[in-house]
Amino acid sequence: MMATTLTKGQNGPLTGPDVEISVDLAAAGDLSALLVTDTGKVRTDADFVFYNQPSGPGVTLRTGSGIGILQLDLAAVPADIAQVRAVITLESGTFGAVAAPVAHVRSGGVAVFDYAIDGLSSESIVIALEVYRRNTEWKVRAVGQGYAGGFAALVTDHGVSVDDAPSPTPASPAPGSQPPVTPTPPVTPTPPVAPTPPPAPPQASYPPPSHPAPSYPPPGAAPVAPEWPAPSTGEVSLTKSRPVSLAKGQRVSLKKEGGVALTRIRMGLGWDPVTKKGLFGSRGGSNIDLDASAMLFSGQTLLDLAYYGQLVSKDGSVRHHGDNLTGAGDGDDEVIDVDLTRIPGKVDQILFIVTSYQGQTFEQVDNAFCRLVDEAGGGAELARFTLAGGMPFTGIVMAKVLRAPDGWKLQAMGEGMAARHPGEAAKQVTRFL
Repeated sequence: MMATTLTKGQNGPLTGPDVEISVDLAAAGDLSALLVTDTGKVRTDADFVFYNQPSGPGVTLRTGSGIGILQLDLAAVPADIAQVRAVITLESGTFGAVAAPVAHVRSGGVAVFDYAIDGLSSESIVIALEVYRRNTEWKVRAVGQGYAGGFAALVTDHGVSVDDAPSPTPASPAPGSQPPVTPTPPVTPTPPVAPTPPPAPPQASYPPPSHPAPSYPPPGAAPVAPEWPAPSTGEVSLTKSRPVSLAKGQRVSLKKEGGVALTRIRMGLGWDPVTKKGLFGSRGGSNIDLDASAMLFSGQTLLDLAYYGQLVSKDGSVRHHGDNLTGAGDGDDEVIDVDLTRIPGKVDQILFIVTSYQGQTFEQVDNAFCRLVDEAGGGAELARFTLAGGMPFTGIVMAKVLRAPDGWKLQAMGEGMAARHPGEAAKQVTRFL
C-alpha cells in the first residue's frame, strides 16, 4: 500500500492506535512533540516531549535514527489532550536554505501519509503535523506552520516554561546521534537552559515505568541557602593509601601518585532515609527516590547527560548504572562511570547532581555522600564528600569535574537547588559553572 501524499491543510484518518512520525531532513535538527488541550496549551511541562525529556503521556521520542521518531500510543494519550503536534527544529540556519523536509506517518505498522513541508523561508522551527481527535476517532493534519521567532517563541506560545529564551540545541552533537541535550532546553527542559521539563527525562524512556509523571512544587519564595563552613579552596593530592575527605569547595587533581592521569573514574552517590523515632523505638523512614545525573557542559551550554531516562550519554563517555528508587542498602545507591579519555573536546565541565523525584527535601535524608573511585585501577576509593546535616532543597549539585590546562580536576560542591529532576535542574545549574 502506497502512502497518501498530503498538502498543507489536508487531513486523513489513522487506522490504528500505534502511530509513528518520522522526518527526512537534509540538515542537523531535532524532532519534538507538544501535547495540547483544546485551548492549544500544554497542561504542564510534562506535555513537551523532546531529546531531554523523551517520554510523555502516550508519546515517546526514539532517537538514533535521523532526527528521531515520535511513537504515539493513542490509547494512552490522556482524554483532555486534543492534539499532538510534531515539531521540527533546525540546529542552525533556516528552512529556506535546505531542501523541504518530508514527514512520514505510519499507522498500525503501515505507511499511510507523506507530507513535503514546502513554502518555508526564514523559519528555523516548524509545526509539521498534528494528530488530533475527531469525536472518537484520530486523524492527522498537514500543518507546515513555521516559527521565525525560534524555539522559545514556539514553546512559550504553547504554555511551556522557558528561561530567557535559550537555544534548544547544543553546540556539539554527539557522533551518530542527534544534537542536543538540547539538554537546550534543558525542557525545562532548559537545557542549555531549556524549557522546564519534567521527567526526564534525558531518554531509556523519561520517565521510566517506575516514575509516574511528576508534579511540580508549588511556586513560592526561593529557598534560603543553608549556612556552610567557609569553603576550602586549597587543592589536595590523591594517594593510593589514604582516600581524601573533601570539604565543600575543595578541589582534587585527577592524577594518581607519580602524576599519572586517571582515565576511568566512577562517581558513587549514596543516601539513607532518615530513621524515624516512634513509641517503640526507631523505625525505618519512608523510601526516598533520589536520582543521580551527570550533566556535560561546554561553557554554560548543556551538551549531553546521563540519568535514569538515558543511561548512556550520546557519545558513550558517561554511563549510568540504573535507578535506585529507595536508597535502601549499604554503599553506593547510584553509580555513574566516566571515561575521561572519551569526553568530547568541547566538554569542559561535568556536574554530578542528585534530585528528589517525589519532592522530599534533603532534610529527610541521612548520610548523603558522593565518592570518587579509580575504576581503571581496581576500584580504589580516592576521595569522598559527605553532606553534613539536611538542607531544605529537593536537588543538590554534589560535585563538578572540570577540564583545566594541566588536566581534569574534581571539586566538591554540596550546593542546593529546587529541582526534582534533571530538566528542572538544567535551568538553575549555570550559576555553578
